[in-house]
Amino acid sequence: MRHRILLLTVVAAAAVLAVVAGCGSPSVLRGSPLAPSSAPATGDFSGQVDVGGGRKIYLSCKGSGSPLVLLESGLHDSSDTWTFTDTRPPVPKSPAVFPGVAEFTRVCIYDRPGTVRYADPLALTTRSTPVNGTRSLSAMADDLDELLTSARLPRPYVLVGHSFGGMITRLYAQRHPEKTAGLVFVDAFGTDIRALFGARWAAYRTLLDRPGTPFDAQPAFERVDIDGSIDSVTAAHPLPAVPMAVLSKTEPFAAPPGSPKDLLDTLERVWPRVQQKLVELGSQTPQFLATGSDHYVQVHDPDLTISAVRLVVGRVHAEP
Repeated sequence: MRHRILLLTVVAAAAVLAVVAGCGSPSVLRGSPLAPSSAPATGDFSGQVDVGGGRKIYLSCKGSGSPLVLLESGLHDSSDTWTFTDTRPPVPKSPAVFPGVAEFTRVCIYDRPGTVRYADPLALTTRSTPVNGTRSLSAMADDLDELLTSARLPRPYVLVGHSFGGMITRLYAQRHPEKTAGLVFVDAFGTDIRALFGARWAAYRTLLDRPGTPFDAQPAFERVDIDGSIDSVTAAHPLPAVPMAVLSKTEPFAAPPGSPKDLLDTLERVWPRVQQKLVELGSQTPQFLATGSDHYVQVHDPDLTISAVRLVVGRVHAEP
């Protein structure tokens, strides 16, 4: 476990500029059969789901109940980041978010193509079909919809997005309000960051393209059109009026040696404003400060993350 946390720290530090971006990770599914046409309504499930176009996406689900919760990882991260913890007292070591949410409702995770598995050694996921080149946010949101539809997962969903994953869940909710029951943003990226960065945005965006991971030069490594993503969310319909919650870090982003200090300083300065803008997206949206946590709130404060999800699920149940 400690070794996997160290691996997470290495990639998190290397990819700090991509933040616009009961434990254990599931094994790689090499040559495994396709999942059934629908995932079961209860119990543990892991498999590859055919989403069309010759592509398969890895899906894993636990628990039972509704609404179903979908956990969306940040840029470059596979679903592994929801399956383990790195805590210090008084925060409990377990459960991790994925099994913790499964204690009160159905919850699913999945691997976007080109994302990092926190195994030894680090590797890009082979559980989902690779996709080369820069991806649009629209394509990522479409993948999510194809996955949920192909697996016949019952809607509506509570969507939980970490970092850039918050952009994916946000656009999905804007495009599919009838399928969205609630939203939780876990130290998520917001559309306002470009304007807040001002003249330093171009330099920051350049570093986002090559964050310094061991996989930067690989064609299948996840890359996203960041400017296009911001434009897509900005141009889409407003978010539906659903229960929301925002979790925000209090500690600095992890950063690799040699990171441009002026960009890091700018990032730390604007990030609280980005978080506040997320709070303002909904009515009476609570903001939880994960005191002592860096960007990976779900890893360092899993109990707080689980509680925020439980709160939103409870508010969904309470709606008339």
